[in-house]
Amino acid sequence: MLMANDELTGHGPAKPQSGRTVLDPHLDPHFDPHADRYAARTAGMTASEIRALFAVASRPEVVSLAGGMPNLAALPLDTLSTQVAQIIAEDGLTALQYASAHGLPPLREQICDVMALEGITAHPDDVVVTVGSQMGLDLVTRLFCDPGDVVLAEGPSYVGALGSFAAYQAQVVQVAMDEHGLVPEALRAALRQARIAGQRVKLLYTIPNFHNPAGVTLAVGRRAEILEICRTYDVLVVEDNPYGLLGLDGRTYPALHSLDPDNVVYLGSFSKTFAPGLRVGWVLAPPSVREKLVLATESATLCPPTLNQLIVSRYLATHDWQSQIELFRENYRERRDAMLSALEQYLPPGCTWTKPDGGFYTWLTVPDGVDTKAMLPRAVAARVAYAPGTGFYADGSGGRRLRLSYCYPTPERIREGVRRLAAVLEAETDFAHAFGGVGSRPIRIPGPRTS
Repeated sequence: MLMANDELTGHGPAKPQSGRTVLDPHLDPHFDPHADRYAARTAGMTASEIRALFAVASRPEVVSLAGGMPNLAALPLDTLSTQVAQIIAEDGLTALQYASAHGLPPLREQICDVMALEGITAHPDDVVVTVGSQMGLDLVTRLFCDPGDVVLAEGPSYVGALGSFAAYQAQVVQVAMDEHGLVPEALRAALRQARIAGQRVKLLYTIPNFHNPAGVTLAVGRRAEILEICRTYDVLVVEDNPYGLLGLDGRTYPALHSLDPDNVVYLGSFSKTFAPGLRVGWVLAPPSVREKLVLATESATLCPPTLNQLIVSRYLATHDWQSQIELFRENYRERRDAMLSALEQYLPPGCTWTKPDGGFYTWLTVPDGVDTKAMLPRAVAARVAYAPGTGFYADGSGGRRLRLSYCYPTPERIREGVRRLAAVLEAETDFAHAFGGVGSRPIRIPGPRTS
């Protein structure tokens, strides 16, 4: 009886689901007293492999080619600090107060001006301001996806999107890409297969411009075809476009929304073209969808941060933001060129990579027998970090691929990081050829090649 009372009061030995007896559950990292209480959808919530890298990649001795942090060195911080102080002094009672879940009207008008650069004609009422475009993606998934519904996405795809789809228990089917982006015939085949299997495809999620992680851009000639395919199969298109104004040659592409505004929900963000820490994004949606998005925003956050919206609005109104974007382009162009040059100079035979004309990333394929996820600890030991390809596939494939980011490090650090990565790859490739698997052969950092 004493044991029964102790178990009921929690003072006796705790018995986790594994059957092991743990004298102090707080010392067991796997013990969770709430395990039986969670909703079923939490089973799909797992830590992103990319997020797990940040603690290691932030060490100063490690050259991080992993994260996609924008380089903010070109921002006019003195001017911004003055403007923020003015907002508080002049409009503090508004800036620090609740506001509409729809977003501030002046900012929504300015967002329409930003999207006009990509051929979008929009009304401010159809714009919903969100806490970053990730929130917009999460809300759209919540509105459209029931457990078991199918979402089509490029393979590979953005890890944040895969996380949202998993959280709402949607099934992700990833569709092949090539150097020109999403392959239309592969999209048709995926939709035909889903129809045969009796599956309901709700969304096509796509990053058409300067793709994360693949670094490619959807060919203009394919855009109307892909939209027509989705119309034929009654599939809504979700266009995620955070990099669209960061074409390194200054080129912008026609947004999918500009070609089919009634069947495309557009996600935008100021995180890549201004400041990610402000967490200001938006969704442009048809009126019926927009109304539900406003209601979903109210339930999620009540309203997006008013102060942050005012900061972005004041910046757009008083600063030459298009020239600022050109400064960002110049910085990223220099870093992209350093990355591609270093890859060409240092990487061993058998490696291939994409050649982005915008955005932050290149996508690397390594020789057969090398597993980029298994190799990562040895790369970190050699003081370089990258994002393994498995994190960008819902089924955990992509073991021969990795993402390299050139947006944040200096060109010199990029070249040094690629040099270190090349040494790791050479060791892994040699071991795979000798023993038929991935090993931990000692790594020698080579000097620059002369031929």
